[in-house]
Amino acid sequence: MTYLSPSDGTEHVGVLDGDRLHGSAGPARLIDLLALPGDGMAEAGHMLLSDPGEVLLAAEAVLRAPVPVPPSIRDFMSFENHVVTAYGALGRKVSPVWYEQPTFYFTNPASVRGHRDPVEISPGSEQFDYELEIAAVIGAPGSDIAPAEAAAHIAGFMILCDWSARDLQAHETEVGLGPAKGKDSATSFGPFLLTADELAERRSGRGYDLEMTAHVNGTLYSSGNLADLSWSFEEMVAYASRGTRLLPGDVIGSGTVGTGCVLELSAVHGSERFPWLRPGDEVRLAIEDMGAIEARLEPSRPVQPLR
Repeated sequence: MTYLSPSDGTEHVGVLDGDRLHGSAGPARLIDLLALPGDGMAEAGHMLLSDPGEVLLAAEAVLRAPVPVPPSIRDFMSFENHVVTAYGALGRKVSPVWYEQPTFYFTNPASVRGHRDPVEISPGSEQFDYELEIAAVIGAPGSDIAPAEAAAHIAGFMILCDWSARDLQAHETEVGLGPAKGKDSATSFGPFLLTADELAERRSGRGYDLEMTAHVNGTLYSSGNLADLSWSFEEMVAYASRGTRLLPGDVIGSGTVGTGCVLELSAVHGSERFPWLRPGDEVRLAIEDMGAIEARLEPSRPVQPLR
């Protein structure tokens, strides 16, 4: 975890043990631990558990995103059931290319939010949406990584919410680029990084047997499972590293699980039952064994005219 220490008000790194957070003695960055060679991150974690600089109740700690400013965020579309339904809602057909290789876009590292940070609706948007996802975080750097070797480059996993302005997204992608402002305003991470070894026994299919749910104002909206991945994280990491270099802290998003957004739900069940998000809405995205993102939606800022 990354948290704000009450001792000095700066970011520290901690390890969650039950309901207690074992924190570093001074300012520290999780991204620096990710970059330690070999078992360095595990050793640092054991050190924090055995000889912490401070111990806090996790429920009372002020948490930041585990990696508050990652070097990059690549968000894939790796659940076929989401892709088919979402493209249909947008009046488009799924390209055969999606079945040939994983597909991703880059989003904004400067717009990362923690798991309880409020989220502003994008300026000018009337169709604001959540996306229920999981993300892998790169530990060991590498280039042109083979899928069979990719697991060794993943330090762990965390919940990801890709907040989306669907009206802005649909409008701007008519040009053939983007999404840009449709995805630019906020991406939530957290609450903690679950190291990859914790999930080894939950492996199922191309993913892991982890239930994923989303509630809006206490009502169940989305329900899916990470085992439904059509492209594995190993394949996503391999593709992301092709012809370039992945760095410690780089984020690899899974894309939305089936039923994991209002766009899908409203297309299938109607917008009266599943309306777009509005200011004051409380959104809770949870993944089994990984905690939850709990965000309150806030009004958008006014649109500044360009001309």
